[in-house]
Amino acid sequence: MSLKKIAELAGTSVSTVSRVLNQPEHKCHDQTMRDRIWKIAADLQYTPNTMARNLRKGVDPQEIPFTVDVFLTRFHSIENDAFFMELFQIIKEELLTNGCLFGELLTSVDIWNLGKESTESKHIPYRSSSKVLAERPQNSQAFINIKRNTGLVILGKCPDHLIPLLRKRYPCVVGIDRNPTDYLYDEIFCDGAAATEQALEYLISLGHRNIAYIGDCNYESRYVGYYQTLLNHKLPLNYDNIYPTDQTKQEAYHMTEKILEKPKRPTAIFCANDTTALGVLEKLNQTKHSDYTPSVISIDDIEEAKHSTPMLTTISIPKREMGHLALTTLLDRWKGYHTENIRIELPCHLTKRESCDYNYQS
Repeated sequence: MSLKKIAELAGTSVSTVSRVLNQPEHKCHDQTMRDRIWKIAADLQYTPNTMARNLRKGVDPQEIPFTVDVFLTRFHSIENDAFFMELFQIIKEELLTNGCLFGELLTSVDIWNLGKESTESKHIPYRSSSKVLAERPQNSQAFINIKRNTGLVILGKCPDHLIPLLRKRYPCVVGIDRNPTDYLYDEIFCDGAAATEQALEYLISLGHRNIAYIGDCNYESRYVGYYQTLLNHKLPLNYDNIYPTDQTKQEAYHMTEKILEKPKRPTAIFCANDTTALGVLEKLNQTKHSDYTPSVISIDDIEEAKHSTPMLTTISIPKREMGHLALTTLLDRWKGYHTENIRIELPCHLTKRESCDYNYQS
């Protein structure tokens, strides 16, 4: 894919595209143009010509560029999770900047079970069962074909039973999540419990005492942060205020309907992610004729949160830094600069907007 094609699609000059893609330190006058160029380049899987750069550095020109697969653990499609979709875009930008290749986007659909085909049932991330069987070693109970010169970025909470297979298949693995593992692989994370504590502390400072939770409750740090903060303030943990979901907008919409049916409603709603909060706001906006206007707060700070009605108050997760550090860590391990599993924790920050207010009922 040529720079000329990207320039045509972006509506700018080839020289501008070249500076944006090949000079990381270059500051584009129009930030929207820079973002558009990166998005087009990533969508077209543009790969910079690194041959000249490698020759200057003394790198063998025959060496295959480092390739990175991305594994989305929670949903069947990247479009179903706005936070990880934005993070995925950042990772692709980082790959371009570092002269690396993007390999495959693996989702839960790509986790195949060989079932009776093997001595034991093994779960494998791949594109099709035919590929699984074609690459399966003849004399092995487990499917472990190492993808050399390829690393893996795990987006989200990875099932424990899958981790050993992934680590055998990929020489380098790094995870990005809000739920850290027990040093099972390199991780870049922002503590979901700490982010939740910030959110609830803010609601409590506004006078809220009756706070609902909408989100995942299965081994989820955000749920732990929710009930721990309530206990720290000696507030009752009311299980009627807990609404387990898979953190989609549709489920949040339906859970808000259930809240509206209750005679005693929470004065504030904490949502485990922005997508959930947007579903809550959508339903509340349809019932504006009622006198129920709870404060709504969440975690992530996705782009859509800035344009909701009302604009969403949220805990901002540093996505760009997470994407940058994930690839940096992956390359560092690939080059042999570290062997122990490391964990890098990044801070989160409260972003106040319009969806939270004082509780005048207290």
